[in-house]
Amino acid sequence: MTDFIEKNIIVALNSNAPLVAILLCTYNGDRFLAEQLDSLEAQAHQNWMVRASDDGSIDQTLEILQQYQAKWPAGKLTIRSGPQRGFCQNFLSLACDPEIKADYYAFCDQDDVWLPSKLSVALENILLNQEVQKPYVYCGRTQYVNDLLKPCGFSPLFVFPKTFRNALVQSIAGGNTMVFNQAAKNLIEQVGPLEVASHDWWIYQLVTGVEGEVFYDPMPQVLYRQHEYALVGGSNSFSARMDRIWMLLQGRFQKWNTKNINALNQVSHLLVKNHQEILKMFEVLRVARFKDRFRLMGVCGLYRQTRRGTISLYLAALIKKI
Repeated sequence: MTDFIEKNIIVALNSNAPLVAILLCTYNGDRFLAEQLDSLEAQAHQNWMVRASDDGSIDQTLEILQQYQAKWPAGKLTIRSGPQRGFCQNFLSLACDPEIKADYYAFCDQDDVWLPSKLSVALENILLNQEVQKPYVYCGRTQYVNDLLKPCGFSPLFVFPKTFRNALVQSIAGGNTMVFNQAAKNLIEQVGPLEVASHDWWIYQLVTGVEGEVFYDPMPQVLYRQHEYALVGGSNSFSARMDRIWMLLQGRFQKWNTKNINALNQVSHLLVKNHQEILKMFEVLRVARFKDRFRLMGVCGLYRQTRRGTISLYLAALIKKI
């Protein structure tokens, strides 16, 4: 029955353009949600549908979603209950759902604003560069804005190769920038909603691990709102950097790595052989004696995208917090 409904929704959209399923997760987001939904409505690429998963909001979030559901054409927006296990599992519950069918898929946060060209730029990139049977993820830089959408900086510009050796130790792009093809969706579904540090970092690891493609766009297509209620911040301020160093010293980075490694080990049979070996070496590195850690870092070839990031990576290895 669900397949029948989905097919009729696609027909009702009456467009030969690729259909994009926008995977929107919400939780007590009534303050900014309407602006985000308006920015979806303003997309140059109009063949999209929203699949919203609400994780138990107690504010006006559901009412706002229902208002847009009533305003938009039938099937344009559907709403369901999330797993209520945090934002990561909420996003993965959508990405892993085989009943959500489209040509391409885009994660969507509740408090951002998409530029009108967001989907069209992503789709143009994917269509020009993808191999259909190979997982492909478009992601990119963001424009930081405050509560009132006033610009306040950019996310870092990353220029080094987007590889598994990088993905093991760094998440380079927020899920709010990610658009991916059906091959990537199939891979995510096959793996299922594992316990990982974050959905975007996990997808970067998973796709590069099987030698899929990850493209990082240096031109921002998302206004990434920085506010006190944001679950994940992107600020490059001095205080934010100090917070990240403090989290490293407290072992937060180490805990995230442990989660990701445990998940990767569950799907290691899917990784290419070379990446299976790098993963095993990374595990050895984390528990190695002091004199062996830096040698293993070189052998693994792990790297981050900035000099500061690489320094922090070696610091983590030095104090055995990697």
